[in-house]
Amino acid sequence: MDRNQLAQEIYGTAHLTGTFTLRSGQVSGEYFDKYLFEANPALLAKIAELMEQDIPLETQVLAGLEMGGIPIATALSLRTGLPAAFVRKEAKTYGTRKQAEGADVAGRRVCVIEDVVTTGGAIIDGARELRAQGAVVDTVLCVIQRGQNAAEILAAHGLRLVPAFKMTPDMKLV
Repeated sequence: MDRNQLAQEIYGTAHLTGTFTLRSGQVSGEYFDKYLFEANPALLAKIAELMEQDIPLETQVLAGLEMGGIPIATALSLRTGLPAAFVRKEAKTYGTRKQAEGADVAGRRVCVIEDVVTTGGAIIDGARELRAQGAVVDTVLCVIQRGQNAAEILAAHGLRLVPAFKMTPDMKLV
């Protein structure tokens, strides 16, 4: 698989121009809509094929973070046969009331899966919850590392970040 070609496909699918209000409240003429590449089955399969090689050999469970990490973790689970867990931002107040659903993580080596990482805050929270449930968590795979210092932030929490691609300040994928 040609990584550069895949980067161009992801960019061509998810990069939008127009007028967009960002989470910060700022208005931008460009927007990167990650859900567009996650909703494209052919593209998602190529992403999983690329990311599969970075899953640590000792991994027993793939944990997709709500919401963008879930389709990536599912695609990787289908490709590898590893069970998946799905980690919410907070537990439901009904049903099982679990924050992590799916595969049991207690006592197992878990690889966290995310789509785009900027600062890693949601990953730190998710890893904390998985560890509280007895999981051994030390690796995070993501499709795109957007924040330049995300790896250092996560390392301070005992997490190694392995991005498939990095986004440059001008929104290009490398």
